[in-house]
Amino acid sequence: MNILNQVLSALDNPDQDATSGQMAVMLNTVQQLGDTYGTDALTVRSMLLIVGNHIRSALQQKRTTEGTAQAEAVVDRYSGTYPNDQAVNVLFNSPQVEGIVQEIANRTGLNAATIQDMLPILVPLVLNFLKTGSKAQHSQGGNPVLNAFLDADGDRDIDIADAILLAGRHVGG
Repeated sequence: MNILNQVLSALDNPDQDATSGQMAVMLNTVQQLGDTYGTDALTVRSMLLIVGNHIRSALQQKRTTEGTAQAEAVVDRYSGTYPNDQAVNVLFNSPQVEGIVQEIANRTGLNAATIQDMLPILVPLVLNFLKTGSKAQHSQGGNPVLNAFLDADGDRDIDIADAILLAGRHVGG
């Protein structure tokens, strides 16, 4: 099952953390990002796509070296809709951050300073989306949204932005 189907399933499952209110807050945060930094929705979408792909690689590495529980712990601890530099630092070292910034700058035309300012918001936002599959009340079982994200088909085009927007439209009516 793909990541969007997992999110929609989580929204319908009271044993998982996903709520329509949570999706609305994430969509609002995406909109505010564009407004705050004077960029359009397509640029924010591109940024989410790039950041999502890098988060996927970092969490896959963490899962391989430290185990699934540790990857889930990162998602649970650092997810949110507010800026969090620790979320960036726990997943990426300085050269990786520089590479992400450069990739985003090359794709979007944004300047590096703006991208640096946005990363501490984008990373927790993607993690927050992945957290929708976490079990409520620490019940048994893994996070199917995170698992779908990490076990994607390998085409490296994990469009987290589309998944957030489509899930938001689903809960919005």
